[in-house]
Parts: sequence; structure tokens; C-alpha cells
Amino acid sequence: MTRAVHRFREYKFGPDLQPAAEPITTAMQCKACGLTGGTAEEPADGSAWAVGHLKANLDHLEYREHIRRPYRFEAGAWQ
Repeated sequence: MTRAVHRFREYKFGPDLQPAAEPITTAMQCKACGLTGGTAEEPADGSAWAVGHLKANLDHLEYREHIRRPYRFEAGAWQ
């Protein structure tokens, strides 16, 4: 008969703040036509795209922001 020993570990899940983590990026999308500006690390870059898109399309007034943020699990103590 074999005997097994089980150990459990807690994990915390949250944004990856390590220096080697991929950057947080944003992209703006026009809700009227579906066009999306380029992906940028600075939110102001997406806002600038939206302003330019509005100037070219005066009736495109609503936008959504897509945010990509890396997450990771951090291992806790063994129980």
C-alpha cells in the first residue's frame, strides 16, 4: 500500500509588476465604424487618434478603450 502526502499552497492573482513584465497597452476603437487606432503604451496616443478620427468623421462621437494589462499568480507559503 502506498501512502501519499498532499501539500497545499495559496496563490495571489494580480497585475504583473515585475520589471520584465510586458507593458500595459491601450487602443481606442470607434464604436460607429469599428476602426481601431494603433496600440500604444501611453493613453494620450490613443486619445490623439480618436481626435483625428473625429475630425475626419464628424458623426463618430463614441469610442471604447481596450486595455491590455499582464497578470500573474504569485505563489504563497506552503500549508
